Amino acid sequence: GILGRHRHSSPVHALTLKGNWGYEEHDWNAGPGTYVFEPPGETHTLLVNEDCEEMVTMFHVTGSLLYTNDQNEVIGFDDVFSKLEKAKQWYAECGLGEDYVQQFVR
Repeated sequence: GILGRHRHSSPVHALTLKGNWGYEEHDWNAGPGTYVFEPPGETHTLLVNEDCEEMVTMFHVTGSLLYTNDQNEVIGFDDVFSKLEKAKQWYAECGLGEDYVQQFVR
């Protein structure tokens, strides 16, 4: 799997629980038990290894996720508000109703 080229406006902390992954722009590989710190503004493309059946990583993300092109220009974004809207749409489409997302919001 791939999460396209992006950067974050705030720090990101990640703890790999299962599987292996890394960034196209770096030569390291995160496996179970690996902690990763992403500084704000660092651009990367997340890659899950092809031979990895399942990757489970707990990412603590605050702020926005800025999708970029090869020239590092922002071409899209997600933040907590856009993610909530996408979740509402998904729950409505699968028959649970858009209010289903409210149980996850405090």
